[in-house]
Formats: sequence, structure tokens, C-alpha cells
Amino acid sequence: GPLGFAEKRKIWIEISDLSEDEFDAMQAANKARQDRVPKVGDMAPDFEIERLNRDRKRSGEFVKLSSLRGRSVALAFGSYT
Repeated sequence: GPLGFAEKRKIWIEISDLSEDEFDAMQAANKARQDRVPKVGDMAPDFEIERLNRDRKRSGEFVKLSSLRGRSVALAFGSYT
């Protein structure tokens, strides 16, 4: 069956540069961060982002999510370098 957290933790520590204390601190920070992450169905937080042009270069044009209220929005995350 699937690995439990204890088994995953052991493997992670074996293959990473983190000590057990560093790993536990990282997990605690991630858990605390989850309380601030929007949940499914929550209102998306407003943000402003620069648009890319058709050549995937910076356009200098910025758009704010709140300015698109009522319209469909798709976000593509990735590396364009």
C-alpha cells in the first residue's frame, strides 16, 4: 500500500541535505502556511501581474485580477525563460 508519513519522512531525510530538525521545521512552516492558503470555493485573493506579449516577452502591461470580475480567467504557471 501507500507509504505513511513516517516512511516518507525517513526516505526524504535519507535523500536530502536536511537534518531531522530542519525537516521537521520545514514541515511545521508548511503546515502553518496552509492556514493562509485559500480553500476550494474561497474568493481568490486579488493580485496584479505583468502580461506577456505574443512572443512571451514582458509587455509592460499589468492586469489586476479584480478588474476581470465576471469574466473567465485562466492562469498558466510555468517557466518561460
